[in-house]
Amino acid sequence: MPAKEKYSVILPTYNERRNLPIIVWLLARTFTEHQLDWEVIVVDDGSPDGTLAVARQLQDLYTPSHIVLKPRAGKLGLGTAYVHGLKHATGSFVIIMDADFSHHPKFLPQMISIQKERDYDIVTGTRYAGDGGVYGWDLKRKFVSRGANLFADTVLNPGVSDLTGSFRLYKREVLEAVISSTESKGYTFQMEMMVRAKAMGFKVAECPISFVDRVYGESKLGGDEIVEYAKGVLGLWWKV
Repeated sequence: MPAKEKYSVILPTYNERRNLPIIVWLLARTFTEHQLDWEVIVVDDGSPDGTLAVARQLQDLYTPSHIVLKPRAGKLGLGTAYVHGLKHATGSFVIIMDADFSHHPKFLPQMISIQKERDYDIVTGTRYAGDGGVYGWDLKRKFVSRGANLFADTVLNPGVSDLTGSFRLYKREVLEAVISSTESKGYTFQMEMMVRAKAMGFKVAECPISFVDRVYGESKLGGDEIVEYAKGVLGLWWKV
């Protein structure tokens, strides 16, 4: 398989010791079954639960060519984790997703197929179009997420149904261009990435996905993140 068909997955982790072996096994199986060249770049932010030690075991199992470890000293934000991981990616396509098993690798072949159909720059997973959906959330969490997307859609009109989703396939050079122009580093990072990508004229397609609440660990969404998100939407409306 030529190098241009290589897919780099950037996995930011924090306290994902129990989730990481599952998601890596699923990724390895998916890529192998579809005869795709791949690597997983684990960016661990100093997890106290031993995530990095587990990642080292996975590297021994799958080889350093498939599992690339690029840890950091502490929690520095999701946006900077992707910037850090991207520096070490060797594929021409980069996949960003969560390590908590809420994004299932089974959707990757479909996302890759959609990308090839019309040479899309970005394929983004959506919970809110087609047969996409959310499972394991209570009514409040669903309301907050749907409301956040509707609020952003009304203010920014990006033409994408799931702005806060974080399961995406990028052409490497497109991700490099978009991420370099993105200012936010926290909860609004994914939203700003998509708004800026559309403003820069990149071709974006959507792929319906089933989002499942994290298997192990705690969600990081709280009141502060909601306030930050609202400020971020209004800030983007002013700047982009």
